[in-house]
Amino acid sequence: MATKKKNLKKSAKTAPKATATAQPQAQAPQQDPNALSIGDLKNLSTILDVASTRGAFKANEMAGVGFLYNKLQAFLAKVAPEQKPEDAKAEAPATAEGK
Repeated sequence: MATKKKNLKKSAKTAPKATATAQPQAQAPQQDPNALSIGDLKNLSTILDVASTRGAFKANEMAGVGFLYNKLQAFLAKVAPEQKPEDAKAEAPATAEGK
């Protein structure tokens, strides 16, 4: 019996060490605060649209702004194409009710 108690004590001492090493792995990885999300890019697209509507850009700057805006729109359409059909479905019943 004495050997069983010693074995239990040894296993009890090693068990906390195993859980201590498992805890850092269980933590979620921290996101980079400087990373851009799809939502950030959509907001940038809106900002470019509003700024151009309000005349924030000079005429000689509009070509560059327009090129960047079109490139951003194409990227957003490629990344999230499944959201557009859902938006169209949501708008269709709303317009039918308004008639």
